[in-house]
Amino acid sequence: MFGTASAIDRIVNERNVAPMLWSVRFEFSNFNWPRMGDSFRSRGKSKEDMMMLRTTISIAAAIVTFATVLPCVGQDNESASSGEAKPQSIDELLLFFPSKFPTGDWKPADLQFQDVFFAAEDGTKLHGWYCPADEPRAVVLVAHGNAGHVASRAQWLKYLQSKARVSVFLFDYRGYGRSEGTPTVEGGIQDTKAARGKLRELAAIKDSDMLLMGESLGGALVVRSAAESPPRALILQSTFASLRDVANVHYPKLSWLVPKNKLDSKSQIVRYRGPLLQSHGNSDRTVPYSSGEELFRLANEPKQFVTIEHADHNNWLTEAYLKQLDGFIDRVSGAEK
Repeated sequence: MFGTASAIDRIVNERNVAPMLWSVRFEFSNFNWPRMGDSFRSRGKSKEDMMMLRTTISIAAAIVTFATVLPCVGQDNESASSGEAKPQSIDELLLFFPSKFPTGDWKPADLQFQDVFFAAEDGTKLHGWYCPADEPRAVVLVAHGNAGHVASRAQWLKYLQSKARVSVFLFDYRGYGRSEGTPTVEGGIQDTKAARGKLRELAAIKDSDMLLMGESLGGALVVRSAAESPPRALILQSTFASLRDVANVHYPKLSWLVPKNKLDSKSQIVRYRGPLLQSHGNSDRTVPYSSGEELFRLANEPKQFVTIEHADHNNWLTEAYLKQLDGFIDRVSGAEK
């Protein structure tokens, strides 16, 4: 969900930060930072390692804060008030990990897709893959997690198109893949709204005819979308009750940087009234299983929760889950006999 070293690199490289910060930056390049999805808890680490971890996190907070509030050298009043997109907030620098085109396989074999370009409300140019199925059981909008891009999910799209027999539109948030701009939470909300509008056009359907599917971060975005305009059904995978909850687990001393109302799915899920399928691995070290359970408790009926035994954050695609997903799609699409 979060990362620190790469975020500091981006700040130092992209902003005109005072030279003294470079002496501190050495600390980060020499610390063995956990990879995305790894627990931040002390799994057998020495006291010295943990002391270094606490120290570097404190330094990180200082660097990020200083770099964020420091005015860019040479920036004139005209450029500051030109209406350009605002920079990411501190917590967003630790949230988004986009991969950009052309990294990845953008011509996957055995996947029938259309490159779709569209725009968000603020004019940001976005991109996605529309994968229509022959005689689809349902039409699904998919919002992915905080890393990668559409091309990195080609295998999942193949399954949904050919095995699950649904037409799928998977889009990239701003700053991901071939989408322009810089990723932010507010931007992601806009992008999800725009993608839903584009899918209405592509499949010639209404909001109430489509299924919304969200993975992790994407789950929070589609929960909000479902609260504003009910879909036929909502599918959530490894998502959280609120962004602050996740920050409390991984960065308890820095979680105050995340506003309580930011991606607060708890306050949104109660507004959605329709079928819900929610799944979560009970060994998830990135988004705690308990956070998924809390979100599910607040959801209205009809709802179904699938526990994926021994699954971590990114290995939840099991045969048992896919069987539950297949049955759910049948029920909400009216194909079940």
